[in-house]
Formats: sequence, C-alpha cells, structure tokens
Amino acid sequence: MSDIRIRSASERRAEIQAAAARLGIDDAYISVLVDTFYARVRRDPEIGPIFEAEIADDWEPHLAKMKDFWASVAMNAGRYSGRPVPAHIKLTALEPRHFAIWLGHFEEVLKDTAPHPEAVPYFMERARRIAQSLEFAISGLPPILAQGERT
Repeated sequence: MSDIRIRSASERRAEIQAAAARLGIDDAYISVLVDTFYARVRRDPEIGPIFEAEIADDWEPHLAKMKDFWASVAMNAGRYSGRPVPAHIKLTALEPRHFAIWLGHFEEVLKDTAPHPEAVPYFMERARRIAQSLEFAISGLPPILAQGERT
C-alpha cells in the first residue's frame, strides 16, 4: 500500500505558494510576465487583431484581470473570479490553431523573463492545460456529461 496523504485546501494552497516563492514567482514577476506577453501578442499579425478587436483601447482593465488570473494560477492567490471559457467562446475569429501561437509567445516570454529556470515548465504546464481547455471549448465539442446524465 502506498502512503497517500490527503491534504486540506489550506495545506495545498500553502504548498503552491511555497513552490511559487522558491521559483521567484511573485506579484512583481507576474506583472512583468503579463505586460511583456501581451505586448508580444498585440504585435502578432495573426492573434494581435483578435485581441485588438475585442479589447480595443481598454487594455489596462484586461491586463489587471490577467495579472489576477496568473497570480491565482501560479501562486494560488485567489484574486481571479472571471469566467475564461465564455469570454473566449464569443471570439468568433479565434481558431484552435491560434492557441499554438499563444503558447509559443508565452513560452518565449517565460524564457526571456523567468526569475528561475524551473519557472518555465511550472508555468507552461498550467498554460498548456488552460489552452487545451479553451481550445476544446471553442471547437464546439459536446459538453462532458456527469455520470448518469448521458441518455
């Protein structure tokens, strides 16, 4: 038998926060990451126009929301309360192939700015899961039903 230890939510939060701190991930780094990433996204000829069409001149609130999002993802900060799937489903120009571009820019920015080499895979693991989830959502796949809901 293996020793599986069930942790409380507060214990898990503390573990995530400690891991992020060991990698130099803090609010200051999240700010650099988000600002640098979106500067590159805005210049991209394929995905830049998609973001510009949606956000237009309202970038500051979007960047603040994304900083809260990534702080919550990477440091379990608990500051993000948005709903990313509905926000992305309404982007009719967004195609599954755009997520590879998005991930490429994200990884480049991480490699250029990460406070610790291990911060790159730490973020990329999470970014890939997020991209996959959003890609599935915009692809129009049927929803995954809970046990007993399928007829």
